[in-house]
Amino acid sequence: MRARFISESKPYSIFIICAFFSAVILLTGCSNEEEQGDVITSQELNAEDLAPFVEPEFPFITTSLDARELGNSFPEENVAPRCLAIQLGSEAYSCFDTDMLRWSAAWTGDFIAMVNMAQISYHDFHNKDNEIPTIEGDPKIATGLYPGWMAGTHQFSDPRSSSTDSENSAWGPLPSEIGSWNGVHVEGEDVVLDYTIGGTDILELPGSVQSNDETAFLRTFEVGASNESLSLAAAEVTNAQNSEVTDSTAWIHQEENMVTAVGMVSEAPGISIEVIDDRYVTVQVSAEAASENTTFSLILWKGEQAERDIFTQLMNEAQSQSLEVPEISDGGSSYWTQTVRTKAQLAPDTAAYAVDQLTLPLPNPWDRNVRVVDVAFFSDGRAAVVTFEGDVWIVEGIGQEEEILEWNRYASGLYEPQSIEIVQDTIYTFGKEGIVRFNDKNNDGNADYYENFSSLMEQSMETREWASDMVVSPDGSFYVSKFGALDMGPETATTVRQELAGFRVGSQYAGSISKISSDGQEIDHYATGFRGPYLGMHPEKGILSASDQQGHSMPSTPIMLVDEGDYYGVPATAHRDPVPQETTPPLTWIPHSVDRSGAGQVWIDSDKMGSLNEQMIHLSYGRPGLFKVLIDSIDGEAAQGAVSVIPGYYPAPTQKGDINPVDGQLYVGGFSLWGSNSEEISALIRLRDTGENSLLPERFGVYESGILIRFGEELDEETVANIANYQVKRWNYQRTEKYGSGHYKLDGSPGEEMLPVFSAHLSGDQQGVFLAVPDMQEVMQMEVSYNFKTENDSTIEDKLWFTVNQVRPADFSAEGFPEVNTEELLSEKYRQVDGQQEEIPVTVERGKELFQETGCIACHSVDGTAEGKVGPTVQGLFNSERMLKDSTTVVADADYIKESILEPNEKVAEGYEAEMPSFLGVLSDQEIEAIILYIESLSD
Repeated sequence: MRARFISESKPYSIFIICAFFSAVILLTGCSNEEEQGDVITSQELNAEDLAPFVEPEFPFITTSLDARELGNSFPEENVAPRCLAIQLGSEAYSCFDTDMLRWSAAWTGDFIAMVNMAQISYHDFHNKDNEIPTIEGDPKIATGLYPGWMAGTHQFSDPRSSSTDSENSAWGPLPSEIGSWNGVHVEGEDVVLDYTIGGTDILELPGSVQSNDETAFLRTFEVGASNESLSLAAAEVTNAQNSEVTDSTAWIHQEENMVTAVGMVSEAPGISIEVIDDRYVTVQVSAEAASENTTFSLILWKGEQAERDIFTQLMNEAQSQSLEVPEISDGGSSYWTQTVRTKAQLAPDTAAYAVDQLTLPLPNPWDRNVRVVDVAFFSDGRAAVVTFEGDVWIVEGIGQEEEILEWNRYASGLYEPQSIEIVQDTIYTFGKEGIVRFNDKNNDGNADYYENFSSLMEQSMETREWASDMVVSPDGSFYVSKFGALDMGPETATTVRQELAGFRVGSQYAGSISKISSDGQEIDHYATGFRGPYLGMHPEKGILSASDQQGHSMPSTPIMLVDEGDYYGVPATAHRDPVPQETTPPLTWIPHSVDRSGAGQVWIDSDKMGSLNEQMIHLSYGRPGLFKVLIDSIDGEAAQGAVSVIPGYYPAPTQKGDINPVDGQLYVGGFSLWGSNSEEISALIRLRDTGENSLLPERFGVYESGILIRFGEELDEETVANIANYQVKRWNYQRTEKYGSGHYKLDGSPGEEMLPVFSAHLSGDQQGVFLAVPDMQEVMQMEVSYNFKTENDSTIEDKLWFTVNQVRPADFSAEGFPEVNTEELLSEKYRQVDGQQEEIPVTVERGKELFQETGCIACHSVDGTAEGKVGPTVQGLFNSERMLKDSTTVVADADYIKESILEPNEKVAEGYEAEMPSFLGVLSDQEIEAIILYIESLSD
């Protein structure tokens, strides 16, 4: 319909031209998959080979936009936390605010700055210096923070109530009685906006028209029948000198000899243009005209007053075109017709569970980055994956004999999505725009209608208020989680920047879990007080689980079983007055060195995963890797849990996953941006049951006299009974406004308590071990290390981490230990160890081991690089002069390094955030001394 080209921003202009012609060559030279070349057997991700984030052929991206500083003639209060940035052809663009149903802005020239987190890290994979997108080009038209349409008389104020702070901005969609966003239809190079005002359905086709290098904007409407008049706010000019309406065109004259014009492309009975207060250009649809379906088109332009005749030329050009909203019922043309074929990389069957890598479609015909976040499955075993850049891919061939995967692009333009679900073979995603339901009306393999299933969960302008997760319960309702508005990244459009111990004031859903009704029309707070929750859902029982991110008010990584009304301890996201005094305890805590960044959970509802059947699996971003979660139930209630690492090679962070209903195996996606031990930027993996015997624990229990651990294999009695094969320790955390927590003994002093194992006992079936441990008490964290053999001479050397929320008496007969004498279990005759930790050598080698074991290596490089790290490199650190965040300097001597380990928030290096937990009570003085020696060796 219109010539389409984009200038994303000045540095990319030549790049886009090259990408455009490359696409032409690919499309003409690759007509089917056989002509695309060989199957990709190993993924290759090179930044220099990627096309720009914004694709010339696709008409929109969803983003936020800060349009507060467009110039003197534009409204000052103009932010859009979620909007469609639409390409209108010939370097013309508009931003449609899907919350307020308005054109926030329209402009020409360059596009918006590619600076949000997904965009800025698209080529520079570990760049976290995100900003709020702003207009790069020449602004022409804008409206302020009020509804774009209203039934009856227009009100030029925000009808939404402030959700979190009386002085703070309001967020979220308009009240439903005013209007609602339905979704966007993609029709070739065009989009059709679909929304409702009052009870009136409206379809809008945005566009542009050109004449003699001048551009005007077009808005064509199909308006359904209404029982009252309607009003459209088309433009706002804040410094008008005067205004007039002539020949169905409004003219607002302003300073610097400029004029804004809004006109009817053709006469329409009962529809008129008005200027209110020499400021607001409106289109009035009379009650008579609104009583039946009607169509009309607007043309909008800004230019010099002396060149008003240019507007006449643009009007004539618009009138010469056939302006009508495309037919949307049959679907649009396909954007992506090519298939990318990859071959899965299978791991050897040398353990109970193998980690296969499903090779990503890199490279691909569109030179598109592919950073997988989540995966979901259709009933026939096909997969849908969603990427951080906002794409949805459909994958076929998973689990077939040759493992040749066929990747097909399905949708694009989403706003930093992190979740995907498939319900009755229909795809849903959750990103900052809300929950989107996809429709492929013509069954050509490309989504035609991006339906707004629900956007009730408010989204603020805070860049770290992630839309982190979504799960579906068996009753059809959805649970979504959002990060708290973390005090990181750029200054935002929040009216009042309120410090809340690591947080800013975001929306009322920041740092919470919300329940969305099965029709998407209702939302309720379900649980609050989180920092950055990720979710899991038992697909049959409806059990909701979650993890959270260590940080301010969150001392370590927890796993929770969540009930309605729970509060998990972060005051800034309590969303209650007063803040609850009691905090719901988690199922279990996980130490920072084991999992410093938890992600989602998956319940294995398959009977094809061996010892993992019917178990919860916890996914770790930071480790990365998978944990088996054991639950110790007391009186039918889940009292406490434990985690055990599922061994394997995990090439990228593990964030979200799903069970394939055909092969019954677990598939997991993830990508690297923040600190992680991963080697690759992204991966889609399969945890596959090989049939080999599993050495993972299958059950644990906490009792007054000790700890029970059960396995699926018969164990060797001699090695089980040797108490030298065990180490037990415990500690508490402190929940404070500081980032994370050190380790504290039960008396509150820093450190960890070593507990003696008086005796170790093998159960009658030789699959259970009971450790007699004195003084069992409620405690936030326990760690049991064990090393023994099975009856088949396999070695089990592992650790179990768990929380003790409740201690109960042991029924040894029922547990399979009939020979254990309860009275003598903890008597002095069994005492053979003193429980004291042996001294460690203070050497460079030991310091290097500790640097890796405690996870320091994930955040601080030792080779001078900064890529993928959230902290400064330690190479050359020792005795160097360091600039701090408060603009003072310090010498990084041994005292400074020790202070940074124990009190990391006291002196934060310039350019970094206070994101390091304290190792107070975690590391002994000797261990800290060894780490300092290692850091000193890196400066030689």
